[in-house]
Amino acid sequence: MSHHHEHTLQQLFSHPTPHNIHWRDVVHMFEALGATCEETKKEHLKVKLKGHEMTFNVPHAHGHALQDNHEISEIRKFLKLCGLAPQAAH
Repeated sequence: MSHHHEHTLQQLFSHPTPHNIHWRDVVHMFEALGATCEETKKEHLKVKLKGHEMTFNVPHAHGHALQDNHEISEIRKFLKLCGLAPQAAH
């Protein structure tokens, strides 16, 4: 995983939660982690990673940046489920 993807992962778990994480960076991070990502017709992204699957809403407001704490919380939950929380997040 590149430094940029590692930075995105750290941002997702940082406190306070930043609200300038770009959706495309999250998708690229998922792919770098080995996930398969499939956009659905209903503006959702289905992510399959390490035997787990979750569907996320694709943000369209604010330049496609994650703005909602719930969106970030769902991504965190999925990454934790996959065993991918960063070491500093303990």
